[in-house]
Amino acid sequence: MSEQTATQQTILNGVNVTQLGDTVELMKSNAELAQFKFRASNKWIGGGHSRTTIKEFYGACQEDTLRKKAHVIDIDEPEMLLGGDNGANPAEALLHALAGCITVTIAYKAAAHGIKIHEIESEIEGDIDLRGLLEISDDVRNGFENIRVNFKIKADGPEENLELFKDLAKGSPVFDMLTNPVPVTVNVESK
Repeated sequence: MSEQTATQQTILNGVNVTQLGDTVELMKSNAELAQFKFRASNKWIGGGHSRTTIKEFYGACQEDTLRKKAHVIDIDEPEMLLGGDNGANPAEALLHALAGCITVTIAYKAAAHGIKIHEIESEIEGDIDLRGLLEISDDVRNGFENIRVNFKIKADGPEENLELFKDLAKGSPVFDMLTNPVPVTVNVESK
């Protein structure tokens, strides 16, 4: 980064827009920099309770060395579903991931468009029929049948920006993963 660029950093919505633009340009010239591998390891504790640890990832042609501590997420089922309620259930964690990813996508992309955002709030809800999971009905899928996300955004600019934010939301990677099939390979071996 040149000395002039270092002194003219633009921060909007908590995003270093100058650095974001520089990163985009680097990835345009070297597609390998855009390849990331995120990882998680999970250990079953008992019943519906398991614990996921997230730390290492690969990106920008190297293993990350900046993350200092692991993030730990407990997953469980509520008591009504025979769990100990030691954490959100997996479906709730997926809703969390979707809401969080759409939020950060809107904040980053709005910053890239030069739009100042003051507040973003969302409510997210998914419908699931457990008859699929419990093999009661072959006509019912195992997962969510529908997910609704409602955002309230306070931002500078015209009311038309709300339509832009709706379009930006669809650029979220987690939104993409949920709305387009992603190949998932499951391997099981003896311990």
